[in-house]
Amino acid sequence: MKKARSKKNHNKANKAKFALKKKSRSGSKSFKKRGNFAKNFDVTSKKVSARRNKKEEKASDRPNYKTPEELIAEREVFPDSVKKEVSHVRNSLSATTIAKELNAGRRDLRNLTLVTIDSEETKDVDDAVSISRTKEGKYVLGVHIADVAHYVKEGTELDLEAYKRGTSVYLVDKVLPMLPKKLSNGICSLNVGEDRLALSVEMVINQKGQVEKYDIFESLICVEYKITYKQITALFEGDSDLYRQKDLEEEFKEYIADIKLMKELAEIRHRMRYQRGAVDFEFPETYVATDENGKPIKVEESSVNFANNIIEEFMLAANETIAEHFAKLKVPFMFRVHADPDPEKLENLGTSVRSMGYTLKGDGDDPAFAIQRLLEKAKGKAAEPIISMLALRSMQKAEYSPANEGHFGLAAEYYTHFTSPIRRYPDLFIHRIIKAVLRGKLNTKQEAFWRSVSGDAVKHCSFTEREAENAERMYTERLVAEYMNGFLGDAFSGTICNITGFGIFVKLDNSAEGLVFYNSMPDYMIFDERKMIAIGETNRRKYAIGDKVRVKVVNCNVKMGQIEFHFIK
Repeated sequence: MKKARSKKNHNKANKAKFALKKKSRSGSKSFKKRGNFAKNFDVTSKKVSARRNKKEEKASDRPNYKTPEELIAEREVFPDSVKKEVSHVRNSLSATTIAKELNAGRRDLRNLTLVTIDSEETKDVDDAVSISRTKEGKYVLGVHIADVAHYVKEGTELDLEAYKRGTSVYLVDKVLPMLPKKLSNGICSLNVGEDRLALSVEMVINQKGQVEKYDIFESLICVEYKITYKQITALFEGDSDLYRQKDLEEEFKEYIADIKLMKELAEIRHRMRYQRGAVDFEFPETYVATDENGKPIKVEESSVNFANNIIEEFMLAANETIAEHFAKLKVPFMFRVHADPDPEKLENLGTSVRSMGYTLKGDGDDPAFAIQRLLEKAKGKAAEPIISMLALRSMQKAEYSPANEGHFGLAAEYYTHFTSPIRRYPDLFIHRIIKAVLRGKLNTKQEAFWRSVSGDAVKHCSFTEREAENAERMYTERLVAEYMNGFLGDAFSGTICNITGFGIFVKLDNSAEGLVFYNSMPDYMIFDERKMIAIGETNRRKYAIGDKVRVKVVNCNVKMGQIEFHFIK
């Protein structure tokens, strides 16, 4: 029987949630091959050692997230009461509505050149931007967000359903929207050439990336053009599979100066945030293409580049500006907070990376700069993925809060979510408060009500966000497993991305990730958790994170989204 042993007396859960039957032996663990593996790829475990840290969550206390199937069944169709309310919403702004809104003080910005920057697939467009430069060389950045609160009135059936959902869920081949498509893809979406109501933040930003002054107001806008991330990339970096640079230069010749100005400002803002301690993780994503029946036909790695960062930097600027303004007004609000890392977790991070030849050192007691420097040293190296993952795990989870407590990861003293009210309820929640303040209608009664409900609202919205993320991840993993199931017995090149006490994770070039169990290997494997390596007891073959390997696909559990590999020579 093939076995594996670990130098540690305790076993850590891995990210794919594999668990194994085990028994202790001489300060190590001996892992036995499970019977009937092909029929039961999801493995079980005995009770965890009593030495487990008492601070860890009990299994019974962990969130009970709904599966993708449950969310699809629950959300694909809106209740009849919601449909009835939405049926009265117009598909476009009437002249009467426009006149009424302008008379009430809404600013007409339809003469500004506004652009939306999204993916090719995006249909629910929350945000548009405008940019110009002052005579002094400062930037005037306008961030214009769909005025969803104009259509989703508090306490209506539509509002109650939106609150219940909390967020839109973006699965590979379908979207489970927070709002009906008539709103999310229609009258609320900032579609090109359509008059739309918006909430705008206009910021004057200096050459250091600092917001010197700003204005927040209700607006009437009309987006002039749309450009996608891939188009921007090809425009600056050359031909791609989808676009030719010359064709794009011709198509966007009227706007190229503005696009270059946006890129310039985004780079300045990013540099400014980095200098104050923002921590940036660059995890490539898995892209899955499906056919008309939802079957996966292509899996590949998709990286975020500067084109994505342009719009991200602008949204961050708007979110910070809004958060600071309303925090200082001391009105009820919903902030996005991210607590400082737990010192014990940082200590564990330092121990883990030291075994790989890295150190966790920073300026004084500020962990942000320590993590920054760690990620910089690992950038482009074989250990980068695992170090990034370990650093991310050392951090707290961001969540919503009625109190402004700062955002560690962004190094922001004030932060909120303002820019996506079509797909996130917290944004819609604060839009109502913003509009009430702008119109001078935040009375004592209304303020007391919002304060009374904000506590439950932040907990609910934090939960629905994580539930959506869990479903999106699970759905993607299942499709990847289904795709790889068509390659059983085939060989692939990959890279070791993690090593545990029971096996070695390998990531293929197409981003599919699977596990090589130690009990499938010809030698008795010794796992050194401090050095994050596995060594064969007899042949002394060493496996380390970043090693290039060849593997064969031997099993795929589509339901669990898990893939098993075997090493081959």
